Amino acid sequence: MTDICIKNTCSSPKDLRITDMKICYVYQRPGEDVWSANPIIRIDTNQGVCGYGEVRDGGSAFYVQMLKRVLIGENPCNIDKIFRRIKQFGGRARQGGGVCAVEIALWDLVGRIYGIPIWQMLGGMFRDKIRIYCDTDVEGKDTPEAMADALIERMDKNGYTFLKMDVGIGNLMGIDGTLTAPLGWLEKGREVYAEQEAAFASGDDARIRAARAAVYDYYNVAHPFTGIHVTNKGLDILEERVKLIREKIGYDVPLATDHYGHIGLEDCIAIAQRLDGYGLAWLEDMVPWQYTDQYIRLSQSCKTPIATGEDCYLLDDFKPLLDARAVGVIHPDLLSSGGILETKKIGDYAQEKGVAMAMHMAETPVAAMACVQCAAATENFLALEFHSQKIVDKWSQLVTGLPMPLIDKGFIDVPYKPGLGFDGLNEDLIREMDPNHPADIWTSTDEWNNWTSHDRLWS
Repeated sequence: MTDICIKNTCSSPKDLRITDMKICYVYQRPGEDVWSANPIIRIDTNQGVCGYGEVRDGGSAFYVQMLKRVLIGENPCNIDKIFRRIKQFGGRARQGGGVCAVEIALWDLVGRIYGIPIWQMLGGMFRDKIRIYCDTDVEGKDTPEAMADALIERMDKNGYTFLKMDVGIGNLMGIDGTLTAPLGWLEKGREVYAEQEAAFASGDDARIRAARAAVYDYYNVAHPFTGIHVTNKGLDILEERVKLIREKIGYDVPLATDHYGHIGLEDCIAIAQRLDGYGLAWLEDMVPWQYTDQYIRLSQSCKTPIATGEDCYLLDDFKPLLDARAVGVIHPDLLSSGGILETKKIGDYAQEKGVAMAMHMAETPVAAMACVQCAAATENFLALEFHSQKIVDKWSQLVTGLPMPLIDKGFIDVPYKPGLGFDGLNEDLIREMDPNHPADIWTSTDEWNNWTSHDRLWS
């Protein structure tokens, strides 16, 4: 059985009303904890038309459930009005997931009502193919040779024309003389993570809660406050890693880098200066995005573009970085940044400042197609992230009504079909990917229908 959203271009937009919101949990990596589920929402109407949205990877469905009380009875065609009403309930990083999921679903719904793709409603397209950059994780690829081989496979076998890999203190763990830190600090990190895995395996709820809290407390220490520093030996190893990978894959293909670890600004500058000259597309999220002054110093210290932005919420969070010329590339995640229209506004503002926009994306094709719609209509767009190469075939088939393969030679074709461009969800595949999924993939949210609060922010 396949869930298909009815396209009804003969409906009456004036009388359209939101009647319900349901949630489907998609497990791209079956067997993992519930946090790894991707919550997809479906907003239903009184005219049989619905629209799809998605909460950001790792985000809680709570962030979208709490919004239902202000959606019921509203005309979904009034996207901006509804967005202005709900945006106060969003926040940075995963906390923006609920607002963004609703905003995307509204655009999808209105596109289906009028029989028009979202990119057309945004003013038309600048491109009919969206370049995908393939993020290659480090698991099982800890040596430079293994990582290079994986990147080459991405190009030769899958046709990607833009790549990304991890490089940072994770590559130095366990190598004597590469890192300094308060004694016991690095060991504690390994211990809390191991305990979390053991807690999940035990099934003990109290143990799981305690383990999660310990991991959160440890990894929530921001970069300047960990006391971790990279030695000259560590810098040598990181530079040699990038050098060997570059020599093997060549210098023609763009290669971005990420996951440097929670280290202070001065160590980030030291790494950035070592990696100058290897033609890297950008150095990503080296310090928390909030520290504009640190990004200014970092950008001015090296010749490689500096990128950040996946945890920024709304244009307001990007303006300080762009106004200060603190980054060379902005990198919003549409499921945190405010949704489709807000992300286009972010891209347009960045263009005025002479900055390109790449896009972070680690979710299902629902989110991917929202990004495709936005990228098609944003002139300074550079490339869209893809994080599911291990399961690319199944990933592509999670939605119906799109060409297969969805990613062809490193690009996604911009669809001309209404809304987000797909028909519905592939229920059979969703159940196959999670054998414990109920027969009805959609979970009711009726308990949230009548919640109320005086939410006005002024008196």
